[in-house]
Amino acid sequence: MELDDVKISRAIIESFMEDFIDYTDIDVAIVGGGPSGLVAGYYLAKADFKVALFERKLSIGGGMWGGGMMFNKIVVQEESKRILDEFGIGSQKYDDDYYVADSVECVSTLCSKATQAGLKIFNLISIEDVMMKESKDVAGLVLNWSAVEMGRLHVDPLTIRTKAVIDATGHDCEVVKVVEKKVGPKLNTETGTIMGEKPMWAEVGEKALMDNTKEAYPGLYVTGMAANAVYGSPRMGPIFGGMLLSGERIAEILIEKLK
Repeated sequence: MELDDVKISRAIIESFMEDFIDYTDIDVAIVGGGPSGLVAGYYLAKADFKVALFERKLSIGGGMWGGGMMFNKIVVQEESKRILDEFGIGSQKYDDDYYVADSVECVSTLCSKATQAGLKIFNLISIEDVMMKESKDVAGLVLNWSAVEMGRLHVDPLTIRTKAVIDATGHDCEVVKVVEKKVGPKLNTETGTIMGEKPMWAEVGEKALMDNTKEAYPGLYVTGMAANAVYGSPRMGPIFGGMLLSGERIAEILIEKLK
C-alpha cells in the first residue's frame, strides 16, 4: 500500500477535532491525570457519564511513574488492594498490612482501563480559568495549549461546559487556586481559603484524605493530594492506596449527585 502523508495528517486532525468538539459539553471534567484522576474517570465512565480528563503534561500518571525516589515500586495498604485487583494490577504482600506493586504497570493499566471504560483524555492542555454564570457555581473550564502557557504567548483560550469539575492536580491544587483568586475566601474550608499541605506524615495524611475528598466550592470537587492540600492535611509519599480510594470516592459522590 502506498502511504499518503497528507491523508495521515488529515486523519489525525479530523479525528482529534471531532473528539474535541464532542467534549465541549460534558458531565464531568477532571483536571490532572494522576492516579486519583484516572480512577475517578474510570468509575464515572463506567457509570455512563460523559467525562474528560485534561492533563497539562505529555505523559499521564502524575507522580506514580517514579515510585519512591525513582525506585519504580509503590505501596498500597490492605483496604485499597481491591482496586488494584479490579484493574488487574499485580501486587505482592509485604509484611502484614502492605502490598507492593510495580509503578509502571499501575500507571499504564489505570490509563488503559480508564480509556477503555470511556474516559476521554486530552493531554498537553492547561487550565487558565474557570467559567461561572449567575449562580456563581463552577460551570466550565477555560483551556489553552500547555505550550502557550510555557511560551508566555498571548493567545486567547477556548471554553468547555461541564456539570462538575474535579481538581486532581496534586500538591498544587491548581483549579482551586484559580477559584480562590477569583472569588476570594469562599471555599468550603475552616478559613474559606486553601489551608495548605502539611509535612509528610503518611498515617495521618492517608486517614484524612477520605474526609477531604469532597466539594470545595459549588461545582468544584477535590481528590487525591489536591484534597489534602486544600484542607491542610499532611502529604503521604509513595503510598498510593489513599490516592486510589479518593478517586473512587469522588466518583461515588458525583454519581449520586448527577444521577
